[in-house]
Amino acid sequence: MHSEKIPFSMARLDDLLDDFGIDVLIVTSKHNIQYLLGGYYHFQFDFMEAIGISRYLPIFVYVKGALDKSAYIANRNERDSIQNRTSAGYWMPTVVFGSSTSVEAMTLALEHVKSAATSALNVGAEMSFLPADAADVLRSELPNCRLVEAMRPLEKLRSIKTAAELEILREASERVVASMMDAVSRTRPGQSKRKIIDHLRQAELSRDMIFEYALVTIGTNLNRAPSEQRLEPGDIVSLDSGGNYRGYIGDLCRMAVHGAPDEELVDLLAEVDLIQQAARAPIRAGLTGSDIYAAAAEALARSPHGKQMHFVAHGMGIVSHEAPRLTASGPIPYPADDASVPLEAGMVISIETTLPHARRGFIKLEDTIAVTPDGYQAFGDGSRGWSRISG
Repeated sequence: MHSEKIPFSMARLDDLLDDFGIDVLIVTSKHNIQYLLGGYYHFQFDFMEAIGISRYLPIFVYVKGALDKSAYIANRNERDSIQNRTSAGYWMPTVVFGSSTSVEAMTLALEHVKSAATSALNVGAEMSFLPADAADVLRSELPNCRLVEAMRPLEKLRSIKTAAELEILREASERVVASMMDAVSRTRPGQSKRKIIDHLRQAELSRDMIFEYALVTIGTNLNRAPSEQRLEPGDIVSLDSGGNYRGYIGDLCRMAVHGAPDEELVDLLAEVDLIQQAARAPIRAGLTGSDIYAAAAEALARSPHGKQMHFVAHGMGIVSHEAPRLTASGPIPYPADDASVPLEAGMVISIETTLPHARRGFIKLEDTIAVTPDGYQAFGDGSRGWSRISG
């Protein structure tokens, strides 16, 4: 073991594990491993898992209340990455090398679990990130254990960001917006949607980000997938992009138009912005997610196009939709487990309002809001009006 600072709150994690009845965590998702290891990075975190006859499967084992019994099960080719990490002074648990397949990784993890804890266990596992063959090994080697879904306690652990995490999220948001403005400056009539997305990709890459996605519309077409559709004179463009910076998502939406926006376009975007401002205005620690939706609903009821608009608010951080989970009726359905729970300082909320206008096109703003004790901070909050495409 190492004496360096532990990158997560053991007390908070242990309390969450108590709440969910978990004795031992077997973490297999790359995003949660990256979080628990304080930003540890191996190149296979970014790329496909397939390798040789199996897949890359990192595993972090955590025994509740016993940090000294934790372990990281590493692939054979991770030695250099881990050496660089520890040489730089970062904490790492005991590292067990030797896996090349998912079965080998789980076998090594369970050997460690058996040496560190009793056989009658409540084992927390991320079912969506547990390969079938590794799950078979787990059930075979620990036949008396009770498997408990660990996704929820892990995302609740991540939901309150540290000051360092908030700074990364601020930077991620600002870099995404700057990349959008860079893409707008390079866009010209006649270019395809694929070309515009490529402008955005290159802009994010040039800012040391990993480009994850771009949802783009042109003109009155509401289709946001990449295509050969061409930008025509006077068309509007919506840019909704997720860029990953040091493991955290910058996810915002901004609008552009070729030439100058007419009065109607100015009014429509202002109408969308009024919903955004109404939703963010009451945000502070102690407010509930349902209060955000109530504020947005009041503004939508007064808006001329309120019945056509779609509003959603959701937690974000390492994952673009994570705790706090505030609605069960958004574009990505999940239980609204946190809708009536008070927000806490350090939580980060994405708020987004969309107007799919049949005659003018897809008009949307998406903003990133960090909850503070007495209010909020907006990250990447520039360029919220109509950015102009020249040429």
